[in-house]
Amino acid sequence: MKFVALISGGKDSCFNILHCLANGHELVCLANLFPPPSDSDELDSFMYQTVGHDIISYYAKCTGKPLYRQQINGTSANQKLEYKKTTNDETEDLFQLLSTVLKHHPDVEGVSVGAILSSYQRTRVEDVCLRLGLTSLSYLWQRDQTELMSEMCDSGMEAILIKVAAIGLNAKHLGLTLQNAFPVLLNLNQRFGVHVCGEGGEFETLVLDAPFFTKGKLIVKEQQIVKHTNDDVWYLKLKVEFVPKNDSGDQILDWSQFLSTPPLLNERFQEISDSLPKINQDEKPKEKALTTNTNTQLWKFNSTTVDNKLYVANITSNEEQLEAQIQDIFSQLSSELKKRDFKFANIQTSSLLVKDMSNFATINKIYCKYFTEPLPPSRVCVESNILPPGVLAQLSVTVIDDLQFKQGLHVQGRSYWAPSNIGPYSQAIIDRRDNIALLNKF
Repeated sequence: MKFVALISGGKDSCFNILHCLANGHELVCLANLFPPPSDSDELDSFMYQTVGHDIISYYAKCTGKPLYRQQINGTSANQKLEYKKTTNDETEDLFQLLSTVLKHHPDVEGVSVGAILSSYQRTRVEDVCLRLGLTSLSYLWQRDQTELMSEMCDSGMEAILIKVAAIGLNAKHLGLTLQNAFPVLLNLNQRFGVHVCGEGGEFETLVLDAPFFTKGKLIVKEQQIVKHTNDDVWYLKLKVEFVPKNDSGDQILDWSQFLSTPPLLNERFQEISDSLPKINQDEKPKEKALTTNTNTQLWKFNSTTVDNKLYVANITSNEEQLEAQIQDIFSQLSSELKKRDFKFANIQTSSLLVKDMSNFATINKIYCKYFTEPLPPSRVCVESNILPPGVLAQLSVTVIDDLQFKQGLHVQGRSYWAPSNIGPYSQAIIDRRDNIALLNKF
């Protein structure tokens, strides 16, 4: 797909662009959020790197791609891990920036983001993408940081440290290349647990050259060390110069030569996969007799409270048309929730049985309307031929009585780490009290 790259000037946002290109996506333009005018280049932002922001304008020259920029006007107003649209939050600045990009490039479908470990950043980018109909491309997500830094050093990307803010790092480390900084960071990781890729805010970087900088690169002409208000934080103010490259006219197509991609399975699961009997793809599966038990007692509606959970099981409808059945099912569920002052956000898991999977798109379109809050329930959807006659779908849910104990994983971006969920259903939702009870048991 065609994509816009969110860039901060740092190594992560640039290295993710390289992975996007290697995965067949087409870079259309760049986008950046910069701090409002002040005496300091450093903005206290939970989302964005701002040191070195005055260099970003050169990236349009380096790549030959248009650059869209917007000032950060909001603050970290909503600091919850799972983000919901909040007035005056800095995440809404990203929404406005990407909205501007779409006005100029309506064919853009993906957004490159260099998040590695921060769920805070990931969930906010994914929220914005969901609202705009875009897909987050985050190929660095959850990668091993030592492996990742090693790959960055070998990728042909030239980057330097422009800010340090961790034990063992000081002004003398400013200006170090990734290659020279790597052994220092490995040592600090072993001694003090410093994140090798700086995911704890230990340092920031600025990319001067990258394989997709096809038009030119940057060289540092002047640098000034600035001490931040915190005694342990230093950063660089730079003046750079654009140096053109010999432009061949054609972009490099084999981007994979500059990086390595992780295997589909890690060692443990690869061993399991290798131990399984091989299947002959050309051999037709044997026909099996299908169970046709339609005992309606099995599907009797039931609503039960056990401890802090509400279990609503076997919601079906007698309506004739598919859409009418699904609307009726959710109307019944809504009534059950209201009896106990619950909302759809309280639902932890859902199990959806459908008579014919070809109806899934129609069912899902209605289903999606009821789950608009962060962390929608995890969902199992199965085609079943033993639903009662005339019943096209059946829904069962588990409901948590207190949302403060609801925690989960809802990944919607593309990465090497896990398949993304494209709709309002999470990979996993837990009630933290269940974990506490389990720990107490043992």
